[in-house]
Amino acid sequence: MRYFEEQQAGKRNVHVAWYEQEFAGYLTVVWDSTYPPFRKEGIPEIVDLNVLPSFRRMGIATALLDDAEELISQRKDIAGIGVGMTADYGAALRMYAQRGYLPDGGGLYSHGQPVKFGEQVPVDDELVLYFKRELG
Repeated sequence: MRYFEEQQAGKRNVHVAWYEQEFAGYLTVVWDSTYPPFRKEGIPEIVDLNVLPSFRRMGIATALLDDAEELISQRKDIAGIGVGMTADYGAALRMYAQRGYLPDGGGLYSHGQPVKFGEQVPVDDELVLYFKRELG
């Protein structure tokens, strides 16, 4: 329900993918990122790109990203994205690199906080590296 309310308020756009009338995946664009460097620079963040396993490797993630980047480009010439650092995100990391996303230089974040050198943090879905891509 939160996504619906945020979309109604203009804070988030939800993009849904269908394949032959079946739900295949989604992503969202958050206009005011919670990641401090993106927030400071006004960089919209692509969040929660998810494609169901049975629909992967069919171009659905690419189509969702194309759509989101087109929308973002109407307001800003740069897009941001945060990606988990476990092997589960390996395919996503490769795809973002192929699309021209580069690390933003802020280092790793865990649970919304920067990871300091030598600090021990849980390796989970909240261990994230942020990337940016110039659009256009």
